[in-house]
Amino acid sequence: MSARTRAARSSYVCSECGHRAAQWVGRCPGCQAWGTLAEQAEPARATVAGGGARRVAAGAPSTPARPIAEVALDSARARPSGVDELDRVLGGGLVPGAVVLLAGEPGVGKSTLLLEVAAKAAATLRGGSVLYVTGEESAGQVRLRAERTGALHDRLFLAAESDLSSILGHVDALHPDLLIVDSVQTMTSPEVDGSAGGVTQTRAVTVALTALAKERGLPVLLVGHVTKDGNIAGPRVLEHLVDVVLAFEGDKHSTLRMVRGVKNRFGPADEVGCFELRDEGIVGLPDPSGLFLARFGATQASVVSGTAVTVIMDGRRPLLAEVQALVAPSSMPTPRRAVSGLDSSRVAMLLAILERRGRVRLQDSEVYTATVGGMKVTEPAADLALAMAVASAKNDVALPPDLVVLGELGLAGEVRRVSGVRRRLAEAARLGFTHALVPPDSDAGTGTGMKVTEVSDVSQVLARIRRASG
Repeated sequence: MSARTRAARSSYVCSECGHRAAQWVGRCPGCQAWGTLAEQAEPARATVAGGGARRVAAGAPSTPARPIAEVALDSARARPSGVDELDRVLGGGLVPGAVVLLAGEPGVGKSTLLLEVAAKAAATLRGGSVLYVTGEESAGQVRLRAERTGALHDRLFLAAESDLSSILGHVDALHPDLLIVDSVQTMTSPEVDGSAGGVTQTRAVTVALTALAKERGLPVLLVGHVTKDGNIAGPRVLEHLVDVVLAFEGDKHSTLRMVRGVKNRFGPADEVGCFELRDEGIVGLPDPSGLFLARFGATQASVVSGTAVTVIMDGRRPLLAEVQALVAPSSMPTPRRAVSGLDSSRVAMLLAILERRGRVRLQDSEVYTATVGGMKVTEPAADLALAMAVASAKNDVALPPDLVVLGELGLAGEVRRVSGVRRRLAEAARLGFTHALVPPDSDAGTGTGMKVTEVSDVSQVLARIRRASG
């Protein structure tokens, strides 16, 4: 059967999300971005005469199929990178042949973290080496940062390249045990048309580096940019090509940085690693709860009203968080409501519950709510703690400094169960808290050594605060 070749034609591809359209439009139908569609020529495709599908001839397999129990595990075991908090998120370390994509906003510290990883990995490898490729900075700029953070090592090699073929040449010459590319959006492949950072180039570079990693068993760390919406720049298929996707988060007004697992083929995808950005570099925080508590270790005499401590689950990690509230009289027809670090819509709902179910008069008061240490708390388990903080500020009664509060509030004022109560209380007990308010039937157990009180309604808790206020 003879084959005929269909003529090449053009399509339009969005540079933000990779959506493909037959004709140009001003706004992408996929991501709703304006002016992002660019023309791209599709390669000619061969079809069988008569419209039939082409059959693929069977070939010899590269390796024979084996029972799954007989597959060796030595090549898939994780090796520590030298940075404990990163290893926690990766599931133990870097797996040979794994491709890790680390994405985050500009200036959050991605390059600083990976330079630290490169230096620690070079120090732990026995006779091995690490290749750090930068396409955004000059070699001198990276050297200055390495001197400031103490990330210099004889087995750490640096290359300022943006061409994929040059990177492959460096890999052939050095045979590194770890490859870091900063960033994948700045790399270009000579075999593909398009500008650096475009959909076609980003996909081609990632495919080539993934194939290199799998062929040689070389772990590869890629830095990725994010869009203004917080999504990883480039086509969505980029996240499917790599083995691990990590999100590097942090507030520019805080030194706290978090690495959050989004996808992980080698471990749990909901782990969180905590870091602190300092002048001398980035440092892992194995116990970050103290950053989020303004009254850590305080006495009853030094504690002010309007504060409450809760335990949130950030992925699989329990973290103590302090929520604060300030209630001030107001003569304005519409008193102000200000929120920092909390979900504003949920705070508004909790204030309505307090007024309707708890009989706390707030309609003539300004209410300010916030978290401590730059933490963002969106988990419903912090509802009861925030309600107690507002009531404490309204009645000017300080809560006990050794009290931790857990519970979600319903619109009827009931306290609902939350997950992982035992783990939350164990973390609170480790830090010295001795009393806890929890939802009913929480199965908290007695292993923590804390005095646990179950509350079923928000009015029960508010009645205690009113009695304490006299």
